[in-house]
Amino acid sequence: MNLGQSIRSGVKWLVAGKVGGRVLEFGFGIVLARLLVPADFGMIATVSAMTGFVGLLTSGGMGQSIVRAKAVDERDFDAVFTLQLGLGVLVYTVFFFAAPLIADHLHDPLYEDLIRVSALSFLLRPFLNMRSSWLTREMQFKQATVYGFITGMLSGILSCLMAWGGLGVWSLVLSGLASAMVYNTLLTRLTPLRLGLRFDRERLRRHTGYGAKITINDLLDYLIQESKNLIISKLAGPGFLGLFNKGESLSRLPNQLVMSATMQPLFRAMSMIQDDLDKTKYLFHRAITLLSVYTLPLYVGLWWIAEPFILVVYGEKWVAASEAMRILVLLGICLNVLGPCGALLEAQNRLTQDMIALLIRLVLTVSAIYIGVGWGMSGVAWALVMTTVFSTVYYYVLVARVIPTGIADLVKSLLPALTLSALVFATLAATDQVLGDARGTHPGIYLLTMSALGALVYSTAFLFLPIKAISSEALRWRQALNGGLQLVFRPRS
Repeated sequence: MNLGQSIRSGVKWLVAGKVGGRVLEFGFGIVLARLLVPADFGMIATVSAMTGFVGLLTSGGMGQSIVRAKAVDERDFDAVFTLQLGLGVLVYTVFFFAAPLIADHLHDPLYEDLIRVSALSFLLRPFLNMRSSWLTREMQFKQATVYGFITGMLSGILSCLMAWGGLGVWSLVLSGLASAMVYNTLLTRLTPLRLGLRFDRERLRRHTGYGAKITINDLLDYLIQESKNLIISKLAGPGFLGLFNKGESLSRLPNQLVMSATMQPLFRAMSMIQDDLDKTKYLFHRAITLLSVYTLPLYVGLWWIAEPFILVVYGEKWVAASEAMRILVLLGICLNVLGPCGALLEAQNRLTQDMIALLIRLVLTVSAIYIGVGWGMSGVAWALVMTTVFSTVYYYVLVARVIPTGIADLVKSLLPALTLSALVFATLAATDQVLGDARGTHPGIYLLTMSALGALVYSTAFLFLPIKAISSEALRWRQALNGGLQLVFRPRS
């Protein structure tokens, strides 16, 4: 299997896993949203902001170093595992004794037990990190995707049962830990790693150089992502935070389904060809094109159906989240450019420039969120829009210093998606005029009509419009659909 086929196979399985996982998460999320209250989700977001930040330190970025390296053996995995496990034990101990102080600062004694239990994940992460790194390096995603779907199902069922039983916020914490243990057990069947304790200074030195830069950048990126949670929780309360996070999560749904699944094989592929800048440039722009084609029209649809979607699916108490959701879908283009930019810079070991960009973005994000929260849900959303647009421009400038590319190349990469998105937008705008007041009086009918028409226009245009940049992709889909139809309608012997 050549590099292109490996990337396509990896993306196919990872996207399938993401879609399946999001379907599960979506379905179970509806149930949980009706069994729990926004404050429960806000508390989990606050705990995750703290434990997740420190969790980046325990990984040390060395898993990515192993993925990027041209040659490794089991001793590399053992050395990195030993260091990560030691850090995990240390971090759990610190959180255990610091939990009362954190709970006192947040003015809720429940945080003490939540933090102590959530921190148990630090003892599982070294096992998961090493086995996941091995699978990514070997670009073996099929079975891992299947096992991920199984554990996602288990986590969702457990969380709903516990929420129904009245466990409240604990249903989110305990189900996550249980699924992590099951997933780790299943991964042992996929990798030849036995993960013994081995302290090897030479091998650790080899991976900690790159890993330290990755860790610093991951920490900065995490601060950017989670600083809003801590600021909003402190200034506006967990209820506001729960609503905003729901709107933000839904606004990024297309990106969450496709982006992370694409970045793993893309980073590995760019690492394998890191010395060939022409191939790297091709992969970079091809990734932007395909990501945008598959996601931008969906962002257009979400912009139109934000409020009725939340009302019908999650209920009246979550409607306020649609305000943030409608604003944040405007970031679709930015997200599809930022992901490939990050993968390219990491593969080329241009992490110092990345670090400077992240520091600037962190300062801007914290300042913008702190100011924006005074204007409510829309103020915070627009604050994120402004900082993300700046970051996209800055990162593309950094990429242009590595490969020969410019604005014309970026526009060319985005043009197929912009064409499809314009057709979807025009269709939905006309449909909205026809439906009139149905958005408020019959939100379910409005939602189904807009979704069906948008999907029909998008799929028809994607499959049959003569857009050269996606002609091969459209041909693959037509062949797959034709094969499926022949299988369904072929005469029985």
